[in-house]
Amino acid sequence: MKRLLAAALLCAALLPGAAQDGYQALRFRQPLAYHQYIMRDLHRQTAARDAAFAEAARSRTGMEQYIAGVRSRMAELFGELPERGPLNARTVATVQGDGFVVEKVIYQSAPGRYVTAHLYRPEKVRGRIPACVEMPGHSATGKGNGSAQAVLMARNGIAVILVDPLGQGERMQLIDAQGQDLTRGATTEHTLLGVPYLLLGSNLAAQQAFDNSRAIDYLLTRKDIDPQRIGCYGFSGGGTMATYLIALDDRIQCACVGLFFSSRLRTLELIGPSDGCQQMPFEGSAQIEGADLVLAMAPRPLIILDGKYDFVDHWGALQGFEDLKKAYTALGAPEAVSQYYAEDGHATPPDVQRQLIGWFRRWLLGDSAPAVESAPWRGSDMLCTASGQVNLEFRDARSTMQEALAAMDALASAREAFCRQAPQAVSAGIRRLLQIEGPLAPVQAVASGSRELRGFTEHRFQLNREGEFPVPVVVRIPENVRPGSAVEIRLSDQGKAALLSEFDRYDATSDGTILVWADLRGMGESADPTEYNLLKYWNKEYRIAATSLHVGRPLPGQRVVDVLTVLDFCDADARLQGRPVRIRAEGLCGPVAAHAAVLDARITQATLSRSLRSWRSYLENPLQYDMLSNVVPGVLTCYDLPDLVRLSGGRISYAD
Repeated sequence: MKRLLAAALLCAALLPGAAQDGYQALRFRQPLAYHQYIMRDLHRQTAARDAAFAEAARSRTGMEQYIAGVRSRMAELFGELPERGPLNARTVATVQGDGFVVEKVIYQSAPGRYVTAHLYRPEKVRGRIPACVEMPGHSATGKGNGSAQAVLMARNGIAVILVDPLGQGERMQLIDAQGQDLTRGATTEHTLLGVPYLLLGSNLAAQQAFDNSRAIDYLLTRKDIDPQRIGCYGFSGGGTMATYLIALDDRIQCACVGLFFSSRLRTLELIGPSDGCQQMPFEGSAQIEGADLVLAMAPRPLIILDGKYDFVDHWGALQGFEDLKKAYTALGAPEAVSQYYAEDGHATPPDVQRQLIGWFRRWLLGDSAPAVESAPWRGSDMLCTASGQVNLEFRDARSTMQEALAAMDALASAREAFCRQAPQAVSAGIRRLLQIEGPLAPVQAVASGSRELRGFTEHRFQLNREGEFPVPVVVRIPENVRPGSAVEIRLSDQGKAALLSEFDRYDATSDGTILVWADLRGMGESADPTEYNLLKYWNKEYRIAATSLHVGRPLPGQRVVDVLTVLDFCDADARLQGRPVRIRAEGLCGPVAAHAAVLDARITQATLSRSLRSWRSYLENPLQYDMLSNVVPGVLTCYDLPDLVRLSGGRISYAD
């Protein structure tokens, strides 16, 4: 029996393709290597940020300058936001509570962008009172039928406007004709909705912050609200929105961030990126850490509320709060920042709610008396619309998709102007968007194996380039190669092993073409393990795609560098140099190959299959998989994929 097993193993080893090694070309086997490579960028960015912060904390002037710099960089990250036009706000109904009244409010944050909200106000109001914006956590119901925190605030003399965010409550965007959600919930919808904004140069976090800022605009139209006493708070996903609202709107005089605050570095190391509303591209490269996101409040009052056993990392939260204390101390207001951690997880138990109301009573009411308690309350008939969805209710309502398409159409002349530039200027603009900076270092080809096959000689290489992730390639030189034979580079998002195994299974022959199979980073040998990529994000490589955006290196740009690396390798290898080079690229490799063809004339032909043909399709229908892998932030302000086809002068074509 042992002899039979040994013979079987020997036969398997001799089969074409030697499938037992997965066509390995890298000199290492480490499934987390590429993610760790990206994280090294974030470690360097965070170290630079920490050094700058430490120096700033030495003086009040230094800290004021540091915070001004953070605010300036955050303003750039927010991108272009809609104009602040008429709100056209109205109260459509009221609901009576115990000691408070809930007004059902609808306003337009932008033309056709309807926002539904509940305004909780004390029942008996004398003069102008303080008010807060509350942002709900992630749930399909959004503002829901009642908020324990808003009830508590209203019973203690503070009005609260609780806003439905984009993608939640009565503002779902990916719905059917009956208003039913087409995804699994808010976190999925936010992630999918984020892509159109990214392509247009904005992001979902910025758009949500804008809508919440317009809630402050609404509060200030009311005669019963004191414009000098405005606060905001939120927990979980609401804590995220509170964080970004703090950075956007300096009218906030008191704030609370709950169940979100932590070190960005720790978060990305431990659990990876969250959904599409919980980060903005380039935060890392802008040296924005978790504490920086809320430093715009300083020296105004700010409290952090969390649970010690939350999945939001507690150690990262403690580290971030140390920075907040140093900043507030340098500014002469150490008493204006506080933290409280419950012996709980991702929750708001009674002690957390007491901390919340105590903080706002202290700073907005000037009152340290014990808070008025409240019992749980849920209203009935709390919808602001008859249909339950603003996009079904109002004839002039514009969905996220309609907004995005209108914005893309408005940019048509800008894209035409970009593409009319001289080729050198176009290339420079494309490189800028892809974040490909400066000349690339030389390529070092390290041999990792070779063998003789029927009809071919196979060579394997690890292509090293200083500062870049290694590219594994398998080169097969046919016996019938001729002086004029071409080199064909084959790329697939399934990895080169899938292509090679199919090639070997059909015992393919060659017409003399030298074949080069390569794995672009994050694919094949360096693919991120499935367990680190939650299915709810609709992307098999969500972690590396989102983290790459965070550090300021879009995944398509990194992969274009890999294609250029393979081209340089072909130029340097005596067996390949001087030959015409063409590319066949599948799936997510398609847009990468299209960019490379425009940037590098050495590619004589790029044939794409199963490939995205226009980013417009993402705007029309965000219900698609793996979109974030194809995202280049702001690209639609300059060009679309059909523009690359035209710029290539006929060198780019589609096989299907």
